[in-house]
Amino acid sequence: MTAIGIFYFATEYGHSVVDVAQDIEQRGFESLWLPEHTHIPASRKTPYASGAELPKEYAHTLDPFVALAAAATVTERIRLATGISLLIERDTITTAKTVATLDVLSQGRAILGVGGGWNREEAEHHGVEWSRRFQKLEEQIGALKAIWTREEASFSGEHIRFDPIWSWPKPIQRPHPPIVLGGETDHTLRRVIKHCDGWLPRARDPENVLSGIVRLHELAREADRDPESISINVFAPRPDAVLINQFKDMDVERIILWLPPEERDGISRRLDGYTRFL
Repeated sequence: MTAIGIFYFATEYGHSVVDVAQDIEQRGFESLWLPEHTHIPASRKTPYASGAELPKEYAHTLDPFVALAAAATVTERIRLATGISLLIERDTITTAKTVATLDVLSQGRAILGVGGGWNREEAEHHGVEWSRRFQKLEEQIGALKAIWTREEASFSGEHIRFDPIWSWPKPIQRPHPPIVLGGETDHTLRRVIKHCDGWLPRARDPENVLSGIVRLHELAREADRDPESISINVFAPRPDAVLINQFKDMDVERIILWLPPEERDGISRRLDGYTRFL
């Protein structure tokens, strides 16, 4: 059965993310997904993908892991996910501990959604070499898995290197919290198959996602990986019954519906409307 999750653009001025988490769980949704931007460069050299002005909320996002930890304290069932974490902008060892801590505090409910991002200047402020960000991301995923699954972990890559370390807590989920990768290209699909537990495509072009699912399964079989071992997490489709049913018919694991940073009444109306898809 396809689960329905909720993405919330959590900010300091919208409805409290803690209250939203409770509202989501009480209505029977499966997961809460939060975005990440450490900052938005004032230069604005990188254009917003939609071509319009960048919405205000991008510069106001809460830290997703702190917010998800707060949500964990007031919920019992919903999965707690990043959609997405800009892993390339984060220290790998610190992130391993952060995600493991969230998984422990939530009793095994963490999901790590990651991606390479779209804002070049934002990444470069963190010392990221933009043209090689995906090589770094692949190494980071490998290093996270090593830290989470080994008592004494080490990693030797071009971007990520560390001698043997001890790091606890280990995540409750075994072998580790699911890692899902955002993006829609063939390169993304191949990275999902090689490094990740799931795919997180944006549904701006639903037909592209539907054909991408078929393509992902083809590539998985070519790589001798069971397609059923890869979760499909469709991100922010239009809340249209026909479209939602198309994705359900493809047996995707979850569909993630979008909530903007509104006040309580607006959030409640949207969530009530979304319950028809449960």
